[in-house]
Amino acid sequence: MLPPFGPPGVPGQQGQLQAPSAPPPSTIPAMPFTSTFAIDPGAISGCLFRYTYIWPRGGQGFWFYPVFVGRTSVSGFRWNGFFWTFSGFDLGRIESFTCV
Repeated sequence: MLPPFGPPGVPGQQGQLQAPSAPPPSTIPAMPFTSTFAIDPGAISGCLFRYTYIWPRGGQGFWFYPVFVGRTSVSGFRWNGFFWTFSGFDLGRIESFTCV
């Protein structure tokens, strides 16, 4: 199991926490309809190591590349428009997501 947070390249973790080598898709997918209080960890775990578009509650959507899903959080790489940065999010702050 991967650690929930930490920098890429931690000794003993090489290759498991690497950002994608390419940018995400150029088109933003349509937002699926959801009416949940929080995202289920089992649902978003199907998006591990896949380009995932996240719509946060009360914020602008973004591309994400999840590498770890915990009971209440997800961590991975967030696309800032130029490069991938490592970050984590509380599942309760995610309104919806879709992976490609």
